[in-house]
Amino acid sequence: MSVNIIKAGLMHLDTVAELFNQYRIFYQQADDLSLATAFIEQRMQGQQSTILIALSDYQQQQALGFIQLYPSFSSTRAKPILILNDLYVREAARGQGVARSLMNAAKQYALDLDAIALELATAVDNHPAQALYEGLGYKKDLEFYHYELDVNR
Repeated sequence: MSVNIIKAGLMHLDTVAELFNQYRIFYQQADDLSLATAFIEQRMQGQQSTILIALSDYQQQQALGFIQLYPSFSSTRAKPILILNDLYVREAARGQGVARSLMNAAKQYALDLDAIALELATAVDNHPAQALYEGLGYKKDLEFYHYELDVNR
């Protein structure tokens, strides 16, 4: 499938929010479009993330998926990096190269920013995503453990 990848702006808020809501549902979160809209709107208005959306080639009408990138930095290398935090493709568009197109667009965006790396995490049982990432040259981190503290508990 041929897709067009664009950088989302506030004019795409409703489209991205709907995709983001579906993404959250995919990860067993409650269906809450108003929460999704508020979250995405805050990211866009504060220029806290970059969101790329995949549009169908047919008159570029249907949004097929999105990827959200957060800026960060490597202190040891003293260079910017991007955290690839969210990737979602509508179920009907899966297996057609949409995720690969989004991933390639994210790589080009990182290169354009002169970032040194894209970093991501995925569930240990998300084998399709792991196959995609490894097929694109991503390497599993075997050097560092990553920890998280839920500060609300």
